[in-house]
This record gives sequence, structure tokens and C-alpha cells, in this order.
Amino acid sequence: MNHESYPDDYLRGILEGVRTIAVVGASPRRERPSHRVMAYLQRRGYRTIPVNPNAVGDTINGERVYASLAEVPEPIDMVDVFRRPEAASGIVDEALAAAAKVVWMQLGVRDDAAAARAEMAGLKVVMNRCPAIEIPRLGLLLR
Repeated sequence: MNHESYPDDYLRGILEGVRTIAVVGASPRRERPSHRVMAYLQRRGYRTIPVNPNAVGDTINGERVYASLAEVPEPIDMVDVFRRPEAASGIVDEALAAAAKVVWMQLGVRDDAAAARAEMAGLKVVMNRCPAIEIPRLGLLLR
């Protein structure tokens, strides 16, 4: 996959095909992009699960926070990565162990080696994009 640009059909297929999204790096602080994007995804009908070891015991947007993907007690379709690029490799490993179908790295997050590893294992990968930007750009309807 060329990660410089993605065909609209590829992004649409992902966003229409996933239901449960683990938001790694979700913040309890309302002003943070991860908090706002998670809320947006919820409004669009996705099931979101916040993952943040520094916020365990809290809830974010009404959802219980987990320390890692391994602790999430339900299947995960997509992992949305709100962490620095150097953390992406470890998150991809966790996504693989959790049997996720998609790894979506947010704006400014890119790790080509981790992406290649995920794709070799059969996952779809998006880097340096935000689903909250792509959903309206693609004209996707509410779920």
C-alpha cells in the first residue's frame, strides 16, 4: 500500500466496515484532540474504547478506560493511534495480539516499518490521517 495517498474506496471500506474502535492515547481532557475525535466517533455510531494507562479507573466520554489493548474484554475492529510516532511500533504489536483488523495512525503519526509488519499480518493500515476528517470528506452517513 502506498501510504502517501489512499484511494477513497479504501478509506470508505475501512470506515464503513468497522464498529468497535480502541482509541489509544485517549485523553480525559476535553480540549485534547483525542477526546474530541473519540466523542465525534461515538456520535457517528461507533463503539469506542479508550486506552490510556495514565487514566485507568476513569471514564472518557462515558467509557471505561483500559491500560492496554490486551485488557480490552471485547473484539476490536480498529485501533486509532493518538501517540507519538515512536510508540506506533509497540501499539501495532498490541493490535496484532488483539486480532484487530485495522491500525489507523492519526495526523503526524507514521511508522513505515510498523505499517509493513501490520500489513504482512493482514491488517489494513492508514497513517497520518484522522477519521473525523475523512468521514465528512467522504460523505459517510450516520450509522
